[in-house]
Amino acid sequence: MYFMEELKKRLLNLEGEFLQAYEKLEIDRKLEYLEELEKEVAEPEIWRDVKLATEKNQEVARLSSEVEPWVLLKTQINDLKELINISDNELLPEIEGQIAAMEQNLAENKKALRFTGPYDTKNAIIRITSGAGGTEAMDWAGMLERMYLRFLERRGFKATLLEKTEGEEAGIKTAVYEVTGPNAYGTLKSEHGVHRLVRLSPFNANNLRQTSFSLIEILPVIDTDTDVVIDDKDLRIDTYHSGGHGGQGVNTTNSAVRITHLPTGIAVAIQNERNFHQNKEKAMEILRGKLAQMQIEQNAATIGELRAGESAGWGQQIRNYVLQPYRLVKDTRTGFETTDTDAVLDGKIDEFIDAYLENMI
Repeated sequence: MYFMEELKKRLLNLEGEFLQAYEKLEIDRKLEYLEELEKEVAEPEIWRDVKLATEKNQEVARLSSEVEPWVLLKTQINDLKELINISDNELLPEIEGQIAAMEQNLAENKKALRFTGPYDTKNAIIRITSGAGGTEAMDWAGMLERMYLRFLERRGFKATLLEKTEGEEAGIKTAVYEVTGPNAYGTLKSEHGVHRLVRLSPFNANNLRQTSFSLIEILPVIDTDTDVVIDDKDLRIDTYHSGGHGGQGVNTTNSAVRITHLPTGIAVAIQNERNFHQNKEKAMEILRGKLAQMQIEQNAATIGELRAGESAGWGQQIRNYVLQPYRLVKDTRTGFETTDTDAVLDGKIDEFIDAYLENMI
């Protein structure tokens, strides 16, 4: 009897945790929206606009994968509640096994609580910029580029190069990638800030210890102006000859674009696309992401409330990578650290990301 009471208590606790997460994730609201979307895509008329129909189909697939595990777990909990009230001792091992399995499923499902921010489900832009320090800093930026590309490849994200300026001797000055995949922005947002490296310099004849900095910007991809509304009068658009690759026309026409948001002073330049319109579209996408990130940092309700010069920028040092005189990578926000610096620089940053996201729940 005591064992049965313990199982009932575990099931009650499980149900309480489930309901708390279920409500926080607004699963019922999402189910209603999913039902509406499914009715829309079932109408033949929607396929007259193939792009719109495809987008809605993709949203149906995304929402379905998000809510179905919760619907299944809800059914399992209700079924087990009925079973446990009429069971005898012979079924106790089976019931305990079911509860243990559901506890594990709930723990896995609750990871979705990490991605409840307004842009967490969107794709991401990752921009890497070397700090002051010449070749040493550019080499550090190149090391970070390799680290993130390894991480993204292992996690199944797709990284598309948008812009890159190589360093004169080593590394990079800047690199911009668009990252596509489930919860790309929500996964990568922990990396936004300044990354500091301490090591013996390979570019110094005396092999002195050197400190280098790189800025990592993680921005949500906002490809429409419905989420972030920008007034045209607040923009200055400059064109110039592209210096990048992309075909004969790239270097002979003013295809490169620099867009400046005048109230905040944010400027975005893109030249890698084949023509002016593609470069402008990509630059606007990145600008919307930068402004959205500023809104988050400044807790601003609208773009009009943003204050110039008050984004995180170079002021937020989030992680230290020390290779000399000892080996340690430590996150300044969560306190998570590891001495396996080689693994981290090879892209194994999952534990840093998990620690940050768990802190946010």
